[in-house]
Amino acid sequence: MKKITVLLCLLLPMLACAKETDSAETAKSTETATSTLTDQAERNKMMYSLGYLSGNNVQRELEFTPEDYKPFSQGQRDSFLKKKPQIDVEAYKTAIMQEYQRSAQIVAQRRENEQKEYLANFQKEKGVKVLDNGAMMKLSRPGKGKSPKADGTATVHYTGTLIDGTQFDSSRGRNQPFTARLTNVIPCWTKALQQMKPGARAQVVCPSDTAYGNRPVGPIPPNSVLVFDIEVLDVK
Repeated sequence: MKKITVLLCLLLPMLACAKETDSAETAKSTETATSTLTDQAERNKMMYSLGYLSGNNVQRELEFTPEDYKPFSQGQRDSFLKKKPQIDVEAYKTAIMQEYQRSAQIVAQRRENEQKEYLANFQKEKGVKVLDNGAMMKLSRPGKGKSPKADGTATVHYTGTLIDGTQFDSSRGRNQPFTARLTNVIPCWTKALQQMKPGARAQVVCPSDTAYGNRPVGPIPPNSVLVFDIEVLDVK
């Protein structure tokens, strides 16, 4: 918004020196210019976000070094501007695939180590309960009443994240509670919800074999430990 204000301050003197027009037309022109600048500013933010997120995605799959950025960004720029490539890019497809495979192994091993460390550290926290399938939970509010049975139904609010805090889903964000039978949710939830009563709230940590295992689900990578903040609203 500050940039828009500065630009309009520069443009208005020029408008005053231009051919005279009636006040309504001048106001309309100024309004159009403001709208265009605002729209472009928002698009710039959107495109920046797209670039940032795509950069995150690439770094999840490839081992990047600071020296890699310049040639990588130059290749992107030439492609976007439809310029002729500076080298024979087809000749490097095999090398790219090999780099993906090498990086995938490194990234997978790093994620596995980070997740093992996260699980071990969480288990040490005060009040953590380890369930019989390996899932863990820590109540922050006990709740009152009866807990749902293994084939019962629960209505909850939840937020799900990866161990690095990346949010992949939230009923709170949608402002819409989630209702499901315990037989139709991931095993981690089936066990954890049986330990909770209406009004209870807990942090539930799900090892990958109690969540989605080696299946990628939307933004959730395969073999991911998932962390849920669950609040039980009602049980049946």
